[in-house]
Amino acid sequence: MLEMSSIVVGLVILFIVVLIFSGVVMVRQGYEYTVERFGRYTKTLTPGLTLILPLIDRIGHKMIMMEQVLDIPTQEVITRDNAMVSADGVVFFQVLDAAKAGYEVSNLTLAILNLTMTNLRTVMGSMDLDELLSKRDEINGRLMSVVDDATQPWGVKITRIEIKDIEPPRDIVDAMARQMKAEREKRAAILEAEGQRESEIKRAEGQKTAAILQAEGRREAAYKDAEAREREAEAEAKATEMVSRAIGEGNAQAINYFVAQKYVEALHGFARSPNEKLVFMPMESTGIIGALGGVSELFKELNKDGPKPRSVGSVPRTE
Repeated sequence: MLEMSSIVVGLVILFIVVLIFSGVVMVRQGYEYTVERFGRYTKTLTPGLTLILPLIDRIGHKMIMMEQVLDIPTQEVITRDNAMVSADGVVFFQVLDAAKAGYEVSNLTLAILNLTMTNLRTVMGSMDLDELLSKRDEINGRLMSVVDDATQPWGVKITRIEIKDIEPPRDIVDAMARQMKAEREKRAAILEAEGQRESEIKRAEGQKTAAILQAEGRREAAYKDAEAREREAEAEAKATEMVSRAIGEGNAQAINYFVAQKYVEALHGFARSPNEKLVFMPMESTGIIGALGGVSELFKELNKDGPKPRSVGSVPRTE
């Protein structure tokens, strides 16, 4: 009888120990557990060691409080301009209220996935193909705003939605490639035309500057030539004046000077004629020598009478 009572006491003690240990709950970091009493939610257990009432309380849901990522599978979307594209993405979310996430929705991840896929088709279907390819950030922002508003009653925060890939049909891709090539060729042609225009402008400016410098050079040369002719005319006038004075004084050699000068100039003109290479002239050489002798005598007499003029004209020399 004593042995039977000892066994019963031992079993009771063992049951109490097991019962106490069954009420000890250890919650890991990053998790929160909901506690149900007779099937009704009572509280949420945070990370650490906690005691609950055995046989009365039980763990309802073990919720992950860390940020989670969910893949959005590839799906077909028809854009506003009737282009069929394939799109996929990822959604990042975090549970903020374990009780709402456990009891407001049956399957949280499946609900978020379907909600994101539905709104993805809605947002992308309201845009043109060009907008889909160039405004991916706008698509992400609109999706996150819509999905986050829809999941707030579930105690969930949508932190980020990213569209990973948008694949248009093959024929549209080829057309876009041809369009891009044509646009690049157009820009190249424009740049080449602008380069040619700049080159022509520079060339015209250079020709203008050269023409101006050439005109200035010709003007300077003409000015110097006129100045030289003026000086020559002054010298010729002085020489003519001196010879006229000699003629007025009765010196006959002055007349021989003018005759010899014109005679030599005529010979010089025949010698420089471009149309004649050989000239036959029936004349006496003694006449020319005599005329030149008269000029020589005239110069001698002029030198005796006064100072030598600066210039008495140029007498061309013949061979």
